[in-house]
Amino acid sequence: MSSGAGDPGAESMGIPVDSNLQRQIMGQFATGVTIVTTKSGNTMSGMTANAVLSLSLEPPLILVAVDRQGSMHGLLEEGGCFAVNVLKREHEHLSRRFAEKGEKDFSGLEIEAVETGAPVLCDALAYADCRIVDVARGGDHDLFIGEMVAGAIAGGGDPLIFFGGDYCGLEAGAE
Repeated sequence: MSSGAGDPGAESMGIPVDSNLQRQIMGQFATGVTIVTTKSGNTMSGMTANAVLSLSLEPPLILVAVDRQGSMHGLLEEGGCFAVNVLKREHEHLSRRFAEKGEKDFSGLEIEAVETGAPVLCDALAYADCRIVDVARGGDHDLFIGEMVAGAIAGGGDPLIFFGGDYCGLEAGAE
């Protein structure tokens, strides 16, 4: 297998991989799409995220990577909570809406506060409501670790997937 970056041992010599190559490589890793939401005071915000993972089952921890330069970063610190809303295939428009820079528009969305106050999208495929218990640095992002205090699977639907720089679907239970 060719690394596409010259000498396969180059990374061990301290030569960093080009960020565009990293983006292309990781673009071949299909991921689910979420909207991570938070509430700080009266301010609700959200961001489209696929850098989300289940970190631990005991205790139930979820990790979300957030750009330190983004507005969501400060709101997460202030609010101390987040909800991970797993999107359905038909939610591509919401993913695009919350990927835009600037103030987030929750108009027309049915939302509820479950445990932490972070907005939960009632139409999501599933959600996890989390209290932030730790933050770790990871390059230009911080890794917000939340303990899941509530969550549910909302029912049927196909997940929204991001692959190769574009959205696609995956039929649930497809063979």
